[in-house]
Amino acid sequence: MELFNVYPLVNITPVKALGAKLWDDKGQEYLDFYGGHAVISIGHSHPHYVQRLTEQLGNIGFYSNSVQIPIQRELAEKLGRVSGYEDYTLFLCNSGAEANENALKLASFHTGKKRVIAFKGAFHGRTSGAVAATDNAKIVAPFNADHHISFLEYDLAAVEQVLQGGDVCGVIIEPIQGVGGIIMPSDEFLQGLAALCQQYGALLLADEVQSGYGRSGRFFAHQHAGIRPDVISVAKGMGNGFPIGGILIAPELKASYGLLGTTFGGNHLACAAALAVLEVIEQENLVQHAAEQGDYLRTELEAHAGAEEIRGRGLMVGIKYDFPIKDLRDQLLAEHHIFVGNASDPTVLRLLPPLNITKAEVDRFLQALYALTAKSVEAIPQASALD
Repeated sequence: MELFNVYPLVNITPVKALGAKLWDDKGQEYLDFYGGHAVISIGHSHPHYVQRLTEQLGNIGFYSNSVQIPIQRELAEKLGRVSGYEDYTLFLCNSGAEANENALKLASFHTGKKRVIAFKGAFHGRTSGAVAATDNAKIVAPFNADHHISFLEYDLAAVEQVLQGGDVCGVIIEPIQGVGGIIMPSDEFLQGLAALCQQYGALLLADEVQSGYGRSGRFFAHQHAGIRPDVISVAKGMGNGFPIGGILIAPELKASYGLLGTTFGGNHLACAAALAVLEVIEQENLVQHAAEQGDYLRTELEAHAGAEEIRGRGLMVGIKYDFPIKDLRDQLLAEHHIFVGNASDPTVLRLLPPLNITKAEVDRFLQALYALTAKSVEAIPQASALD
């Protein structure tokens, strides 16, 4: 049997990883400035993470949600406190797509309505409802195409016009679009959107799958705008590579038996991974670190990268050039051994390094980028001066 060939692969086989570094099967070292699509939040193979998972596996790795699983409650309490959402409840699942799928279902169950407002450039996943709310016709099968979705620009008047139709159950939005190219709705737009949802009885669903867990320099990116969505979806950085997702649910939304369900969601190993991530985020002050390193990175890029625009917050950064970045991305990997990402906009280079990236590693990336683009105004400090 062969693999179902849906991914274009680079000819690199990582076999070991630590912090922000990877090593392939030939012993070549790489700098990870992409974190496997923002998954690696606390660095590869963090010792506390490895210890937590090893200890849990030595006791019990899995049993279904038909029994008491105290580590789930431990995770819910910890996540509520660290994120500032102690009054919300937590439903655990396995991925970001599944988290968004359940957020959309919950909005429809709660309101009895079926239309969803999503936004141009959105990516919410590949499951049935999540992919329907994703603005990419190429990955929406005919089976998925009958959902009632209205795709809009960041235009409050247009949002209100659709809401006035009376059939909208929810509005789903990425506080920072990842796949779309690190596109940010303004804080004022998010505040206006929250007010409109409240006015018209639609749920506000914040897709924080990529932008959450400290990546923006706040625990959630929407917190920069001071809003409180009805449902917040999380995954990626939540487990640092272990598959886990979830939705944080406002207290007004009540649970009932069978409303949502999962076999693997919230298993013992997944919860141990998620707890380890939160513990490291707290112990190493990684949200503040991401804010500081992100500020430094964007300031340097704005001054020296010769780009059209530097986008993002914290360690979720997009560099928009006036040319396609594919060759630049390939050269960073082949010549400087640095992983970076792309976006649906072919002119945007996407950066999602681990939250504990060091200044020296940031400078290594900047030196490589400047060497390739030859657009820096002045050189950054030499290696001997790096932190």
